Amino acid sequence: MKPKQIKIIDKNKLFLKWGNDSESYIDLKYLRDECPCASCKGETVLFRTYIPAKPANTAPENYIIKSIQQVGVYAIQIVWGDGHNTGIYTWNYLKQLSEDQSAGTEHGYNKIV
Repeated sequence: MKPKQIKIIDKNKLFLKWGNDSESYIDLKYLRDECPCASCKGETVLFRTYIPAKPANTAPENYIIKSIQQVGVYAIQIVWGDGHNTGIYTWNYLKQLSEDQSAGTEHGYNKIV
């Protein structure tokens, strides 16, 4: 399902209004901490797995959104205040994050065996 509307609310939440008129809110801190890019979550290349350490720098500007660009018809790419911009957030992943944040679920990298 694709969102009809995406906007930032109160400078700390991403609001999504979905095609069925349901609404999701995701805290920007949680959204950034769950960035799905390889630098943040890890990756496996040629049977070698890279899992990054948790970032030591959690400055407030890390959690400010500078811009949001749509990627095709399936995702958005966010440019964060510190310049980080490699995460592609699919509609399914955003929906999952909106459901998981209240439980404090962390989405780690699933190692390919």
